[in-house]
This record gives sequence, structure tokens and C-alpha cells, in this order.
Amino acid sequence: MLRLLIVGAGGIGGYYAARLLHAGHEVVLTARGAHLAALEEQGLTVQYGDEVWSFPVQSMDHSAVVARFRPDDFDVVLVTLKSTATEAMLAELGPWLYHGKVPVLSLQNGVDNEPALASLLGEHRVLGGLAVRIGGHIVQPGVVQAEGPAQIVMGEWPMAVGSDRRGQLLQQLQEDFEAAGIPTTVSDNIRYELWRKLVINNGVNPLSALTGLDTRSLTHHPEFRKIVHGMMAETVAASKADDVNLGPEDLAEMFDLISNFNAIKTSMLVDKEKGRPLELDSIAGAVLRRCERLGIEAPYTRTVSALLTHSQS
Repeated sequence: MLRLLIVGAGGIGGYYAARLLHAGHEVVLTARGAHLAALEEQGLTVQYGDEVWSFPVQSMDHSAVVARFRPDDFDVVLVTLKSTATEAMLAELGPWLYHGKVPVLSLQNGVDNEPALASLLGEHRVLGGLAVRIGGHIVQPGVVQAEGPAQIVMGEWPMAVGSDRRGQLLQQLQEDFEAAGIPTTVSDNIRYELWRKLVINNGVNPLSALTGLDTRSLTHHPEFRKIVHGMMAETVAASKADDVNLGPEDLAEMFDLISNFNAIKTSMLVDKEKGRPLELDSIAGAVLRRCERLGIEAPYTRTVSALLTHSQS
């Protein structure tokens, strides 16, 4: 049995929590506001396809976690927060985490979350990861809706070194996640996988939030598909700043993948509709900062980002 702390009981965190609770693992969830109140009073409900699951859950805010637990009470800490909340989470939980040895697995968008964790905890405690082909949202307090195969890809950050104890933990997590119905892959080069996901995220998320269109509508529109491809190409170019060096084959594969996948309402579009902060800085901003460092232009990303920022003001 695993003991897990899942930081962020939103669409992604709530779905994985339900899977793990059903498999008999011990899970503590963090949340806040009306969602936390509903979790405490009614438990967690997850709508997945035609299925509805409900579980009583241990849920609390960050201050309660610090008061009730030691970091090493858990086998692993999963961070499933929006990237916009990473800085605040580290301010609230960072000192607590620092005084333990528990590994931390980030399942967040972008390529800057793992470096932030590593700067505080050291690389030896950081696992990089991404949730693949999953859409998940809080539809009302205490209720999460999720869709898709909901795979996890994870690995030692920034890449596997062979003699690290994290490798044994990852094997154990993979076995337990798979047994819980979560398709899981362990990567030797997780930074490469994170950048490939950023190619898709930067290609469709900002433009979908700007236009209100889903991914299929964007990639099959005669003009918007060119912008999607352009923003993806700029992300591929930006990867060189992190020595990841994606190439034309990655661009072609990612563009083909999102073009032929189901029509998805991106998380950034959902956040815009609900008036929540956008992960624009951790997606488009990550690309723009690296392009500036490399001295190359990123006109598609810069223009869409500027338009979206202006539409929010």
C-alpha cells in the first residue's frame, strides 16, 4: 500500500486520487475554498465517461498538512496543481518538504516546475512527470469530471542516472499505478517528454483560449492550423535552450497527434471561461524566455500571447 499526498485535488489530481483510493492506497488531498469544504463534507465524486465514483477522502489545506504530518509520512508527494500555483505552494509547503526526504513528483504543465522543486529540494528528490491524454475539471465543489486514457509518464529529473534510488521507487509506482488502472510509463529522459508535451500545449492552449475553439476546430481550420503549427515550431526551436534539441520529426509527430485526436476543450480555455488565472506564463512564457535567450524570434507565440493577455485586461 502506498501513502500519497496529492497536492491539488482538481480535475487531474482528483481523478488519479479516485483510482488510487479504489485500489486501496492511502491518499491525502489538498484543496481550498468551497471545493475543500465539499470534499470534507461529502467526499470526492469523479465522473469518468458513464461511470461515477464517490469516496470519502482525507482533505485539508496546506497549513493543516504541515500541522498534522511529517513529509516522510508519505512515500511520494504528487503535485497536480496548475503551474500558476507552484510558487505559492512552494512558499507554503517548501520549508516543510525541505526537512524531509520524501520524493516529489510533478504532474504539471510546462518545463519550469521541476527546476523550481530541484532548486529547493535538490535534484535527487525530484521526479518529473506529465499527465497524457487526459482532460479533467472541477465541475462543482467536490465533483470532478475526467476523460481520456489518462496516462502518466514519469522519470528521474532531469534524466535517469542509473544508480539512483529514485529508479526503484519509479518501478514500484509504475506497478501500483498500473494495478490501479492508470497506464504508466517510466522514461529515461523525462525532460524530453516534458518538452514534447509543451510543443502541443503551446500549439493549442493559448490560441484556443483566444478564439474559444477546441483543438480539432483549430487544427482543421485553414488559417488557424498554420498558427498552431507555427507555435509548435517555435517551441521545438526553444527546446535547444535546455539542451533538449527537439527536431522536425518531433514537430511532425506532435502536430499529427493533436490534429487527429478527439476535439478537446483545452484547460486554458476552461480557465478563461471560469475567470481563473491562465497558465500562459508557464506555457507561452517558457517558450518566449528561451527564444530570447537563444536570440531567435517567436512571432506566432509572441502575438497570440500578447492578444490573449490584452483580452484578459
